[in-house]
Amino acid sequence: MTDFQSLKVTKRDGRQEPINLDKIHRVLEWAAEGLDNVSVSQVELKSQIQLYDGIRSQDIHETIIKAAADLISTETPDYQYMAARLAIFHLRKIAYGQFEPPHLFDHVTTLTEMKRYDQHILRDYSRDEFDTLNDYLDHSRDLTFSYAAVKQLEGKYLIQDRVSRRVYESPQMLYMLIGMCLFADYPRDTRLDYIKRFYDAISLFKISLPTPIMSGVRSPSRQFSSCVLIECGDSLDSINATTSAIVKYVSLRAGIGINAGRIRAVGSPIRGGEAQHTGCIPFFKLFQAAVKSCSQGGVRGGAATLFYPLWHLEVESLLVLKNNRGVEENRVRHMDYGVQINRTLYQRLIKGGNITLFSPHEVPGLYEAFFADQDEFERLYEQYEQDPNIRKRSLPAVELFSLMMQERSSTGRIYIQNVDHCNTHSPFDPKVAPVRQSNLCLEIALPTSPLESMDDANGEIALCTLSALNLGAINSLDELEELAELAVRALDSLLDYQDYPIEAARRASMKRRTLGIGVINFANYLAKNGVKYSDGSGNNLTHRTFEAIQYYLLKASNKLARERGACPGFNETVYARGVLPIDTYKKDLDAICSEPLHLDWEALRADIVAHGLRNSTLSSLMPSETSSQISNATNGIEPPRGLVTVKQSKDGILKQVVPDYQELKHAYELLWQMPSNDGYLQLVGIMQKFVDQAISANTNYDPQRFEGGRVPMKQLLKDLLTAYKFGLKTLYYQNTRDGADDAQADLADDCAGGACKI
Repeated sequence: MTDFQSLKVTKRDGRQEPINLDKIHRVLEWAAEGLDNVSVSQVELKSQIQLYDGIRSQDIHETIIKAAADLISTETPDYQYMAARLAIFHLRKIAYGQFEPPHLFDHVTTLTEMKRYDQHILRDYSRDEFDTLNDYLDHSRDLTFSYAAVKQLEGKYLIQDRVSRRVYESPQMLYMLIGMCLFADYPRDTRLDYIKRFYDAISLFKISLPTPIMSGVRSPSRQFSSCVLIECGDSLDSINATTSAIVKYVSLRAGIGINAGRIRAVGSPIRGGEAQHTGCIPFFKLFQAAVKSCSQGGVRGGAATLFYPLWHLEVESLLVLKNNRGVEENRVRHMDYGVQINRTLYQRLIKGGNITLFSPHEVPGLYEAFFADQDEFERLYEQYEQDPNIRKRSLPAVELFSLMMQERSSTGRIYIQNVDHCNTHSPFDPKVAPVRQSNLCLEIALPTSPLESMDDANGEIALCTLSALNLGAINSLDELEELAELAVRALDSLLDYQDYPIEAARRASMKRRTLGIGVINFANYLAKNGVKYSDGSGNNLTHRTFEAIQYYLLKASNKLARERGACPGFNETVYARGVLPIDTYKKDLDAICSEPLHLDWEALRADIVAHGLRNSTLSSLMPSETSSQISNATNGIEPPRGLVTVKQSKDGILKQVVPDYQELKHAYELLWQMPSNDGYLQLVGIMQKFVDQAISANTNYDPQRFEGGRVPMKQLLKDLLTAYKFGLKTLYYQNTRDGADDAQADLADDCAGGACKI
């Protein structure tokens, strides 16, 4: 047996000295303090096997951390905190050369000199303000993270050298500096108060921030919007401008939504009939190449969802682009696709009719009406169906919908956008600002217009800046008011603080000032309140909760409008006419939820009409895989797959136990325990009543529940129609259970490499 006492350690400066097992023991004792059911000797035994003579002190640290992390299980969940404390100890040693963090001022000075921090922080704040905020910093909060959270912070968020992986700061510095950057232009007499309140909200995980803000704010980079929506026209100039805009934004960490539904179909005559158009697919390949050309600031690969209408003449070739059959020429697999549908098309399905396919440029006014005016669309559509001079194809609606759902099942990544709901239940007036597309993860619904060139002043690229409220961290709905105000103020400041590499994006952002504030930890919130996803017991609670969220967000934006003025595009919203989300929702919801409204919407309506809103939109419900891990919360509104989820990250496998496991392990409803999608779709419908943008909602199927182990098409179409009936604007992933062990389930990073995850 190895005599550990005789082993030598190689120090950072190359010196060798005998290993000090005592020192290791003391660190482990410190990391285990106050935790339940963790054993120091167990971690020591697990790590000692891997020690060898001449080992570097850094490797010892990493071995010990790994040993504690390997012991995380449902029986011993607290190892996730022990491993996290050890990881923080190690991380601080690397960042500061010691465990105790330096003074905030000294730290910012050092990193500004290294060009790692934005120069303005030192210029904007006096030494006294630095002293006050340094005294307010609570570094002990670093010790409340779970292990998965520390690894995500280390991998994605902390300022570091991405080549050598050296980290330069600890988490509390990150939180304080984000607040200092975002509130820098507030009046001196109030800003420290806002910074402290915001610091508390984000470092105690009450508000969760998205990847671009966490990794970028305080650095010299200045692009923090998570989602970018770019619309393409039907000309070569527009296609080229779209491609350039994609490259620009992918390199700046954003997830991309591309609307390419205007591009004419294959075989269309061009140049007065001297040539034939090559159709959509070659241009989709061009967009794919643009998306994949850059990695997002070294943090993740680029990702995009491309949108087109179900009535496009090429739709049968477009629906199969993602699948693994066919040849390279007729597939474009490295993007996801959003298919756009409206009332007329659903009616054809329900009534057993046909759907007629057209090339958008051959049916004047049809593409515009598809979004802006449903009655006009129906009139034109029927007129063009009768016109013998127009190129078209007709096929049974059930065949086309079945092909779409078949592809959605096999790839999981064919998404649905109900473009009528996106416009009839929208903050924007569809006559002047129609919503024609969504984003990568289907939670954004904002107006766009095509770019004809990179400096086109009339084009509109929509950006959305995200964050989320942690429902697991609140005890009463009243607490949401403070959090809503802080989130709205911080994100609204961010719009002025960030740079805009493309003028069309800057103008649109300044005009509309759109925000998307969502939630995380919804599964934990349901479990705490003793209700479920599947049986309707959570419907009334969800109604009360999302009513409060949207009400307080609108109230915060209205208050801000009084201070700083309404957004210049306020007149293009229905809010300007006093129309609120509670006026336009799908009345089918009343049959499943009879909860009354609890807040004073009439007073709010009067205030909005009188003073306007600072932001055209305020809410959207995004997937939040990574930031939920940081906050030790469940992902967005999704049910967890297991009580321990396993995530694959750059650093290997990360185990995370659901929050409040001990108390709530029997109260959680897991994904595959839900008997069908009905209960979940009802909840999403109730949320959509209040949420002014869209919701990243998933449908899930366990083939074992159906005859012959196959999910019947009838079921898929039924769920699609249910989602439509309850007013859902979009559907995101379709997950099929593949029989793998669910404790090991979440290995894939959910949002195509995390591109708009928050």
